[in-house]
Amino acid sequence: MINFNVNSNNSIQLIGSKKIYIDPYEIEENLHDADYIFCTHSHYDHFSENDLRKIIKEDTKIITVKSSEQDAKQLVNKENVLIVEPGKNYKIDDIEFSTTYAYNVEKQFHPKQNNWVGFIINLDGVKYFIAGDTDNIDELHGIEADYAFLPVGGTYTMDYKEAAELANNLNVKVIIPTHYGSVAGSKEEGKKFKELVKNKEVIEILFN
Repeated sequence: MINFNVNSNNSIQLIGSKKIYIDPYEIEENLHDADYIFCTHSHYDHFSENDLRKIIKEDTKIITVKSSEQDAKQLVNKENVLIVEPGKNYKIDDIEFSTTYAYNVEKQFHPKQNNWVGFIINLDGVKYFIAGDTDNIDELHGIEADYAFLPVGGTYTMDYKEAAELANNLNVKVIIPTHYGSVAGSKEEGKKFKELVKNKEVIEILFN
């Protein structure tokens, strides 16, 4: 059985035969339980050294992009750091995953030339698509997965309308909106997004 947790930013935890964190941020406890950490890019709320230190254990492996390489190698043994580029397939131990493109079209927060990524991670036979910080770009249309995590907050990424358009062009079963109510976007963005998504289950983050 696989469970997942997600907060309002884009911090995701997958729990199955392995414990995987994606863009860990605002981790409250010193857990030191991560088997793998995937970081989509080097912004402070996606590659947070303070939060990474709370979950790293002796054999944790970090999968990240070139702009975070040196920082990652300060946290774990360099042999446990894998640097990735968009649009490629990878395997680390028993975990198969691929990288997707993640960039802004007209904004400059996430330039395409930075080669930042999203991930499609296959854990125990279930595919998770984590889009990272991106706009609704053509390279993402048609992606197949069981779960998709899409940013909806606007400002730095696509807004909820653009994210819903992308969601309706994905071949996925369940969609979880992310990146709203904290760094960007109001707490209502998830609800607005849900109303626009067709023929898919949407799991909305519930705020206190």
